[in-house]
Amino acid sequence: MAKKTKLTKERLIELFMDSVLEHNETPKSVYAFAKMNHFEESEFYNFFGSFQALESSIFETFFDNTIKTLEKSKDYKKYDAQNKLLSFYYTFFGNLTANRSYVVHVLKPSNGGLNTLKKLKPLRKKFIEFVDILELVDFEIKNKRIDDIKDNVVNESYWIQVLVTLKFWLDDDSADFEKTDLFIEKSIAASFELAHTKPLKSVVDFGKFLFKEKMGAN
Repeated sequence: MAKKTKLTKERLIELFMDSVLEHNETPKSVYAFAKMNHFEESEFYNFFGSFQALESSIFETFFDNTIKTLEKSKDYKKYDAQNKLLSFYYTFFGNLTANRSYVVHVLKPSNGGLNTLKKLKPLRKKFIEFVDILELVDFEIKNKRIDDIKDNVVNESYWIQVLVTLKFWLDDDSADFEKTDLFIEKSIAASFELAHTKPLKSVVDFGKFLFKEKMGAN
C-alpha cells in the first residue's frame, strides 16, 4: 500500500507543479490528482477551492519566500530603498530560476504568456504593498489627492518593471542568467535616477544596454 502523503499548502503546491511538468497539463480533476498522490480529495479543499486558486497562489508563494529570506538578513534591514529593491529582485528571480521549468510552462505564449495576468494578480497586490512601504519616491506634493495619485502611478510603474524584467528573464539564455542580473541592475538604477530627477547617465547607459541586446538578437 502506498504511503499516505502528509499534506501542507507548500507540499500541495509542490505536487501540483510536478504533475503539471510531468504530464504537460493541469490534472484532469482534483479527484484524479488526489488519488495519484495518495491523499483524500477533501484534504485539497482545506487549502484551495480549485486548481485556479492554487495556480494563483504559486507566484504569491514565491514572493512570500523571497521576503522571508530577506528578513533573515541583518544587512538587508540596514539597506536604503534602492538596495532593498535590488535585493528583492535578485532573491525573487533566484526563486523563479529554481522553478524555471514550471514558470516558463505557465507563462510561455502558447499558454497565454504574460496576458494571463490572473495568475500574477496576488503577486501584483503583494509587490505593490512592498514598494509602497519602501517609499521609493522621497518627495511629497502638498495636495493629498494628487499625492495619492503620484504614489499609485509610481507603484504601478514598478509593477510594470517587474513584468518587463520577467519577460526579459523568460527570453534570457545566458549562462546563470547573467544578462537578467545586468538588466535588473541597470533598470533599477535608471528608475531611481528618474525618480530623483537626475536621469541622463543611467537612462543613456540602460538604453545602450538594450540597444546592444537588440542588435545581438538580430
